[in-house]
Amino acid sequence: MEQVNLKGLGIAVVTPFQTNGEVDFPALSRLLDYQLHNDTDYLVVLGTTAETPVISISEQKEITRFVIEKVDKRVPIVLGSMSGNNTRAIVERLKTEDLKGVDAILSAVPSYNKPSQEGIYQHFKAIAQASPVPIVLYNVPGRTVVNMTAETTLRLAHDFANVIAIKEASGNLPQISTIIKYKPAGFQVVSGDDAITLPLISLGAVGVISVIGNAFPKEFGRMVHSALSGDYAAALNIHQKFLELYDLLFTDGSPSGIKSVLNIMGYVENELRLPLVPARNATSEKIRSVLQELKG
Repeated sequence: MEQVNLKGLGIAVVTPFQTNGEVDFPALSRLLDYQLHNDTDYLVVLGTTAETPVISISEQKEITRFVIEKVDKRVPIVLGSMSGNNTRAIVERLKTEDLKGVDAILSAVPSYNKPSQEGIYQHFKAIAQASPVPIVLYNVPGRTVVNMTAETTLRLAHDFANVIAIKEASGNLPQISTIIKYKPAGFQVVSGDDAITLPLISLGAVGVISVIGNAFPKEFGRMVHSALSGDYAAALNIHQKFLELYDLLFTDGSPSGIKSVLNIMGYVENELRLPLVPARNATSEKIRSVLQELKG
């Protein structure tokens, strides 16, 4: 199975909605153009930032086809919709859905069920045995409640050649350092948190799957690539410019914050699907103020 290069800046692409709640494909097209014209290294579609839990399977398939056709193999596409807490259902989708044009899947640790580490291992073992494309693990205990330990991640990485990477969003630097130290050759560790991407790259991560990159692909990509090339002074300078925005993007939950940013920039309607709602006016005004400072 062909390796997928996740080095650099990956974007956790938002799903724009019209004011009537339907998917806004013209806005999605504009966003993709913006990413592709600003040196994004790869795209992650239908992940957490895309509000995938409230997008129907038929809509997911339509969005996936749209993105594949629009991107036209210019950058790798990672599909984030193959997550869930019903292992059998994910395996069935992997066996039956058309994944032509998808370079890898991103699959999160199951939420709500609170599986043991052995349960997590067996869940991803079943996915690895069924998937026709490479797999990027996703550890995000802030959302799933359960942390996948370094030991479980390394066990999966060593046991299955098609488990090629992990998006690590635990924020646990010792845990991530352990994965980086003991991982097999070629296994990629990717930051799942914009705010700690710089320190993670210094530890050996290969880049980030980014939320803030939706709005600032060129600038944030420059930070990532500066760090990867060892120019930490330049990377730190960019990182510090985004410090306040990192927090604001999550003040009222994600993707409420980034959609507020993109709305102010004129790319999308400020629309989300329940149970998510737009950022509060006070948060949006703070975001607007920070954006003005960044322009200056």
